[in-house]
Amino acid sequence: MTPTLGSVEPGVPQPMPKPMSQPMSKPTGRVPIDPSPTAWRAGAAGFGRRALKTVSRFPLAHFGLAVGRTGLFLARSIATRKVAGAIDIPGVREPRLSAALTAQVAMDECILAIMNNPSRLPEESELVRVGDELDQAWKVYGERGWLENPRAFHGDPPPLERPGVRPARWLGLNYERLTFDSLYEPHSDEPGRDRWLAHEANRTAYAWVLRHRDGPRPWLVCLHGFGTGRAFMDLYAFRAAFLHHALGINLAIPVHPMHGARSSGGFSGGDFMSHDLLNVVHGMAQSAWDTRRVVSWIRTQEPAAIGLYGVSLGGYLTALTAGLEDGLDCAIAGIPICDLPGLYLHHAPARLIRHPNARALLGEQVAEVLSVVSPLSFEPLVPHDRRFMFAGLIDRMATPEQALALWEHWGQPRIAWYGGNHVGYLWSDRVEALVREALESTGFASPEAA
Repeated sequence: MTPTLGSVEPGVPQPMPKPMSQPMSKPTGRVPIDPSPTAWRAGAAGFGRRALKTVSRFPLAHFGLAVGRTGLFLARSIATRKVAGAIDIPGVREPRLSAALTAQVAMDECILAIMNNPSRLPEESELVRVGDELDQAWKVYGERGWLENPRAFHGDPPPLERPGVRPARWLGLNYERLTFDSLYEPHSDEPGRDRWLAHEANRTAYAWVLRHRDGPRPWLVCLHGFGTGRAFMDLYAFRAAFLHHALGINLAIPVHPMHGARSSGGFSGGDFMSHDLLNVVHGMAQSAWDTRRVVSWIRTQEPAAIGLYGVSLGGYLTALTAGLEDGLDCAIAGIPICDLPGLYLHHAPARLIRHPNARALLGEQVAEVLSVVSPLSFEPLVPHDRRFMFAGLIDRMATPEQALALWEHWGQPRIAWYGGNHVGYLWSDRVEALVREALESTGFASPEAA
């Protein structure tokens, strides 16, 4: 019998969540931001309007490309009477073409058009340099045995003992800003080491923390997506007020390398995910390192449980960290990527793919080098019934194929598919139900919580 991928499907009975090992007291006190689903969807709409306003500042050429690609999606969908790009998933209802769905496709295409700005494409000399670094990395990683044993590539970070802590506030939500020295350094013989360490701001790590002061509480380490790393974005993306106040969970949201205050100019994350593929390796390795240090600090706070919850790039890092850090009680990977070479090839402009010096950046050697930081190289250490996923059926950025690959690698855990784009999880009832199910069944939240 083919297993059903869709979870929280309307009209399909769902298994009852497991009872909590220790019932949590219902949180009390004023909730500064209304956590109800209705208020959340209204907030999501407002966030979308602000995002579109920001995007509108970019050159019109980007929008011409996005409009063209959206028009092509619409034409193909009408001609075939099937949503273009949708894949058949057993047990999952195919999304229907609508104005709202087309608008979500246009939103993804606008973001992709901006990210594929010709000014971000590498020069000839950069292509040669990156190719040479990949050759050197492949040789070093092979000689050190890391291609056969990627776990050996990752050292165990020292525990985080006394981070700096200062109070902060956003729209009535009180949180703390954690600061500490990352202490991460690439291996001495790795190419790109000096370039990575030259980013002074990246050596200081940050995390947004929301914690209750009464008794042991479960902790969720929330891993944000590419391009964010600012408190107002991350607290919103994870519904921090709802998770913290309504469900009584403590939260820690680390800022990834080269994001937010850790960036060296340009847009957040620009020096992390780019054609500089050794930067990608260093960035992924440091992200897992920093996250594990935050987990080590949480272990000193008498946690009732510790889990990971990531979206987009954070979904990738959730899967990677879950293969490195033992003793985690839950892992939720949302709209995840897992195969970077495949994603790069999918989104690379045709003129870059045809370039002779770019072939080395898109071949098998790239996959081998990136395997040391690939979630697909690691068996998850989180028990199978404590792994959860959600993904969008028309996600033009992470793509459903990426989520399917991780779902297979994770042993086909519970997953919720929603009929929306990359950020459509923000207003998806199915995702909301899946996250609640994950937290209740693993003892992070009580079914009686608001």
